[in-house]
Amino acid sequence: MSNNPWQEISLSDYENHMSLDSVRQLQSMNNTMKSQFDSYDVKIVMILGIAGGNGLEHVNTGKFGKVYGVDINEDYLQVVGDRYNSLDGILECLCIDLIKEAEKLPRAELLIANLLIEYIGYEVFGNVVKAVNPKYVSAVIQINTDEINWVSDSPYIHAFDRLDEVHHRVSEKGLNETMAESGYRPIFKEADMLPSGKALLRLDYTEINN
Repeated sequence: MSNNPWQEISLSDYENHMSLDSVRQLQSMNNTMKSQFDSYDVKIVMILGIAGGNGLEHVNTGKFGKVYGVDINEDYLQVVGDRYNSLDGILECLCIDLIKEAEKLPRAELLIANLLIEYIGYEVFGNVVKAVNPKYVSAVIQINTDEINWVSDSPYIHAFDRLDEVHHRVSEKGLNETMAESGYRPIFKEADMLPSGKALLRLDYTEINN
């Protein structure tokens, strides 16, 4: 396989698709990220698959000393740095291929993975959690009513044609099992229904001995 499909999808196509009234995932994820930032008493947070930085306006600079934004697409990270230059000194963007380079990830107390596990799979996510060694993990997965057409229909849909190459089916049960193997237990669950009939399910975990 050639390069990862996410390295070819333009940020404007991604954000325009995700923010359509018929999709509304960008808006939902923005609200979720605010809650994720507010939920735990931590100073170092890592966001996987940060794309264009949706939600970073909710970073409390009095609370967080370091925010790592991780993505495989260098162009996305360039935009994030430009958009959120007010977070200079706190925000650090890292271009890392989680599938091949998980060991390069720094440590963080809170690991956020929203609509990301679907594109790396359980095993790789377990490796990522091990490398980052967070106190808390907060993940959002998509619950599909249609397993064939899991990308919502929109004028931008063909920008995502290659994602089938890297897409994994993810479930609450499967993620719970992966996290248990990694030494984490579930502590929070919340679902947000979308106009398409899909749902975004937030699942939070903490270390078993915490």
